[in-house]
Amino acid sequence: MNFVPKVHIDSPWLVPFDAGFTVSRAPTHVHDAPDKKACKKRLARLIDEMRDLQRCLYAEDRYSVLLVFQAMDAAGKDSTIRAVFSGVNPAGFQVYSFKQPSAEELDHDFLWRSARRLPQRGRIGVFNRSYYEEVLVVRVHPEYLQGQKLPGTIDTDGIWDGRFESIRDHEQHLARNGTVIIKFWLNVSRDEQRKRFLSRLEEPEKNWKFSGGDVAERAHWDRYMQAYEAALNATSRPWAPWYAIPADNKPFMRLTVAETIVATLQQLDLRYPVVSDEQKQTFAGMREMLERD
Repeated sequence: MNFVPKVHIDSPWLVPFDAGFTVSRAPTHVHDAPDKKACKKRLARLIDEMRDLQRCLYAEDRYSVLLVFQAMDAAGKDSTIRAVFSGVNPAGFQVYSFKQPSAEELDHDFLWRSARRLPQRGRIGVFNRSYYEEVLVVRVHPEYLQGQKLPGTIDTDGIWDGRFESIRDHEQHLARNGTVIIKFWLNVSRDEQRKRFLSRLEEPEKNWKFSGGDVAERAHWDRYMQAYEAALNATSRPWAPWYAIPADNKPFMRLTVAETIVATLQQLDLRYPVVSDEQKQTFAGMREMLERD
């Protein structure tokens, strides 16, 4: 078997690889977190570090980085992506948000549409939601399987283990070929989600974010938590780790996401390409030509 890099950092938010993760013990809030001002100041420094690391990643052109964000509605995925990556070069960065599958996407396997959006070497790619919707939303609403044109009789109990196996194989294949995968579950509490939904109703500039369907999904909260617990336990691996980030405090959440990304990139020992002696000689000749021009 080819070497599969195990790129993860020791973190209190790392989902263990032994299937021992329980949602009920995963905090949504950290009481001794730095205050908002301190979080923003530290985040700014990390954004500068990430900018330098991204330049080296792009120049070396050996790894790609895939960042997966999953969460309940109003957990802060969009704002976190916007804040954490505010300093990166758009030339080496891409974000893709997965919505309801199209007719064309339903004519392929469930990993096809995300595989088409993977970042190329040298680039950072963000999935705002991902193929994990197929073992989260679809598990909570198994009636969606009827529209997926699956062959044979659908086993709504056993299909999830098969999908977990497909995801593990897919992520291991990507890691083996140079894709560094970091997955974030932004763990917001049910009460905090309610407050944020009310804020969307009360503040006119946030009205556009409000959806009655999001509120309806709150009725399935416990089933979603069960689905998240099963998915994270089945797919957190050293080469594709999950981090369950407390999300009730947005500044702390953004800081923690940035710390995790920067620490992971630092592990790659990124280096700018070394110029060969032959190239140096060519450069010397070109320098002379330019200086005489």
